[in-house]
Amino acid sequence: MNTRENQLKAFDRLLTIMDDLRTKCPWDMKQTMESLRHLTIEETYELGDAILDNDLEEIKKELGDVLLHIVFYSKIGSETNDFDIADVCTSICEKLISRHPHIYGDVKVENEEDVKRNWENLKLKEGKKSVLEGVPNSLPALVKANRIQEKVAGVGFDWEHPNQVWEKVEEELAEFKAEIENGDQKAMESEFGDVLFSMVNYARFLNINPENALERTNKKFSKRFQYLEEKSKAINKPLKDMTLAEMDVFWEEAKSI
Repeated sequence: MNTRENQLKAFDRLLTIMDDLRTKCPWDMKQTMESLRHLTIEETYELGDAILDNDLEEIKKELGDVLLHIVFYSKIGSETNDFDIADVCTSICEKLISRHPHIYGDVKVENEEDVKRNWENLKLKEGKKSVLEGVPNSLPALVKANRIQEKVAGVGFDWEHPNQVWEKVEEELAEFKAEIENGDQKAMESEFGDVLFSMVNYARFLNINPENALERTNKKFSKRFQYLEEKSKAINKPLKDMTLAEMDVFWEEAKSI
């Protein structure tokens, strides 16, 4: 691994390149924080994909893309004299020191859960009106549900045992089934949301990240379906002309692979 000196040199090189791009490249000169926003989100999802695939080489590349965006925003901020990369680094350093009194102070903790509780309580002392203020409105619903539950659990609003959460899942499933039988579309949607929320909660108790779990299933399903498409082309028979029984043969083959 690189020495701290080499790490700092590499970061300095990136900052210098950003200075050059901002003054010489027509595309980079034109960018604003708002124009970069959707690209940053895209890069973050690409990093997430690489992490789920456990592709370390791709993770390295995608981390570089995300770091570039951080440097880019900081450069734009410096041009209006609002902040620069040093301010960004100083801000996060101060936050980390403040939020880790068990490392930089005299607070004692026993485990990870103590750390989480201290973190949320410190945020409230810093002026936050709600522990949920840190959950972005634009998060995908599944991720948001998980973060909401983690946040409130951090201040003690949580179930005591996993079996209590599973009982809640079963309760919500029964209510969902009842609304299906009633045929009330709006009520069905509401109860289905409750089922998902309770399942996310149960996953948390099992130390399962629901977003990662669902995305892995998405990838698994996609690979199997693409195998089915390949076999369909190989026998020169479109999927729409195949029976479910015929498709199921190839689906089972894909599962065994």
